[in-house]
Amino acid sequence: MGTPPGETGMHEAAVGTPPRATGMHEAAVAGPPGETAAPRGPAAASQAGECQQNAIRQLKVLDPDGYSIYELIDDKQFFRRWITCDDVQLGLSTAVHESTHYVTSRHDAFPLVNGGQIGRPHEVSKFYAPSLIAGKFTPSHFVDTYLTPGEASSATDFLYLLDELNAYSHDLNAAVNLDNLRPHDVEVDHRDGLAALMAFVAVYVETAKESEPITWSGLQEPPVANTVAALWKRAEQVMVSSCRIPNIGGEDKTYIRRFCEAGPRSAMQTILGRPPICPVDCLRTPRTASRY
Repeated sequence: MGTPPGETGMHEAAVGTPPRATGMHEAAVAGPPGETAAPRGPAAASQAGECQQNAIRQLKVLDPDGYSIYELIDDKQFFRRWITCDDVQLGLSTAVHESTHYVTSRHDAFPLVNGGQIGRPHEVSKFYAPSLIAGKFTPSHFVDTYLTPGEASSATDFLYLLDELNAYSHDLNAAVNLDNLRPHDVEVDHRDGLAALMAFVAVYVETAKESEPITWSGLQEPPVANTVAALWKRAEQVMVSSCRIPNIGGEDKTYIRRFCEAGPRSAMQTILGRPPICPVDCLRTPRTASRY
């Protein structure tokens, strides 16, 4: 099947600057997981290095999409610093998430799940601020992190909300592909982030349709609509693929129900040129409390 309009194969040349800290996954706020408690000394460093290399070998075998992000990033240590030995699945999915931000900034393009890339449409930075939809959601960690001014660039710039949508698509895709590495004695919430960002984007588009005519018109311009459609398609595919796995979400159902409502679906259909998919199977899987 051909590549959607505006998409190209990923190139190797890195341009631009590293990602802004405010666009990082929430795990980045306190630094790499386990860093402060890491053992010290040459033996400990050797052990950690061996653990990281083994994790990357597992990533290559189990999650080729995630490994492609590792291959693209020019600062391998940036990727490796997120990997922890006590929970390799979480460490690798976080590394993939954070490195997706890094690669996006360096290439000025979104690397896509399943390969290829699509350029960032910088014109969306002139659209209304995503923080204006925060009041349409119940207060939560995700609302605080991504829709609160001063916390993340995504609160003031729709470009970075799309950046988070794509990073969480890669994040959950990695978690799904690495599910055999998941510790059996912990509760996890890998599906929550993508569900939240899909809800934020869908409600943003719905709000534009209802009350922000300049943004609504801009969203329908081909370069923007093609980008949103490409990112949304991958998010849908990853979300649907995760539905078969129980106990990987705490708040996911709340956000899924939100972007499956008639208003967001109608608005997204205009941008996508097709009805968006509602991942109903995810609503039937068992729910757990958040791990964090």
